[in-house]
Amino acid sequence: MTAFRPMRRNRQQLSREECERILGLCTSGVLALTGDGGYPYAVPLSYVYADGAIIFHSAVQGHKVDAIRRDNRCSFCVIEQDDIKPAEFTTHFRSVIAFGRIHILEDTDEKVQALCLLGRRYSPNDELGLQHEIDKSLDHVLLLRLDIEHLSGKQAIELMKARSEE
Repeated sequence: MTAFRPMRRNRQQLSREECERILGLCTSGVLALTGDGGYPYAVPLSYVYADGAIIFHSAVQGHKVDAIRRDNRCSFCVIEQDDIKPAEFTTHFRSVIAFGRIHILEDTDEKVQALCLLGRRYSPNDELGLQHEIDKSLDHVLLLRLDIEHLSGKQAIELMKARSEE
């Protein structure tokens, strides 16, 4: 297993619990992979965080899938807050980066469970529509699980100060 760097500005580091809260709250992030020719490949996507893993779907072919099959190591970043403060020449931010390995789900029950998690996250009140979508797409979609090996979150020092004053 890779040793991950400690955060340089560790006073601004978020707890694991806060990182998980942010992952559960956000709905989109950027997946970074090793792309063609060793170039970084970062792609925005929708996801759901469940049971300590990040679940997303993909077409069965394409740059993202080729990169995952070649090297399943990745990072995934979400930004919960990014308030621009022009007078201060800064932003008040809060973000999380997960590092881990992506696994393509092969088991049909796992795939259905992943589709249910995604569908309920984005269309929480449409079970009939969700079942129709699962029936229609199950054989034509890849379901992917990012197993997190390291989780890191950081926030602007101004947000740290504001929280400590509460």
